[in-house]
Amino acid sequence: MAGNSQRKGAVRKRGKGTGQGNTAGSGGRIRRSLEGRGPTPKAEDRPYHKAYRKTGSSQGQQRAPRAKRSGRAGPEWVAGRNPVLEALRADLPVRQLHVAEGIERDDRIAEILKTAAARSIPLLQTTRHELDRLTDGAVHQGVALQLPAYEYADPADILDAAIDSDAPALVVVLDAITDPRNLGAIIRSAAAFGAVGVVIPERRAASVTAAAWKTSAGAAARLPIARATNLNRSLETFAKAGFTIVGLAGEAETDLAAVDLSDPVVLVVGSEETGLSRLVREHCDVLASIPISSAIESLNAGVAAGIALYEIARARG
Repeated sequence: MAGNSQRKGAVRKRGKGTGQGNTAGSGGRIRRSLEGRGPTPKAEDRPYHKAYRKTGSSQGQQRAPRAKRSGRAGPEWVAGRNPVLEALRADLPVRQLHVAEGIERDDRIAEILKTAAARSIPLLQTTRHELDRLTDGAVHQGVALQLPAYEYADPADILDAAIDSDAPALVVVLDAITDPRNLGAIIRSAAAFGAVGVVIPERRAASVTAAAWKTSAGAAARLPIARATNLNRSLETFAKAGFTIVGLAGEAETDLAAVDLSDPVVLVVGSEETGLSRLVREHCDVLASIPISSAIESLNAGVAAGIALYEIARARG
């Protein structure tokens, strides 16, 4: 439980031989753990617990209103014969398929047209000049498709779903993951291991693009993905609701398997290059690592997230 200072891995370790306390972590390379937050509160004081909801309803308390949704991303274009064919094979949602007039046909174009007809995708014939304009000058080879704008949830929506969950909830928060393929892989793993949603930053991070859609293997359509304008504020909100905030850090001394994962958990995964940012580290209850061979420096962010999600599911039986 967040705040239980007796739990292994939840206590700040002081610096050795310097007489000073911990220094701020930097770029995922400086070791750091965080202090506990006091004794475990009573069940009726924990917002995620059924006892709290029963007490709240009996006293006429109401849940805070949801913030407005973060809105939609702009529509995205996939251009080129191979990319368009791969997008259709991956069953990505498609708004329109555009084909240039007088296009030279080959096996790829034949399969593209056949698949589009089978899925009732609107087919529009246009000029090459117009395709140049629509795809912003991309090499389209006479064919392009438009994906619909992705509608993001708000972090409050995911918190609501987590609070309403009958079992201890799991939420995944991504700190500046910039590779859309890593984003898609994490979304897929999060859906596979029972997460109620994924939260990503609104800026300086990958969004749900065609690459993320494809890598998620359709999970992006089934799992709520929220964009947060302030990731640290969202972590504070989850912490106040009683979640244990677990940050993955390759240099952390605490093994993820040693962390108590039985209560609601927010798993935080850092960027591919620098790991967790300093402020995000400070909002974690515990930093945990995945033991790996000393011959390998680190794990890919998508791989690390998948292993951690499996460990949480395994720990909960």
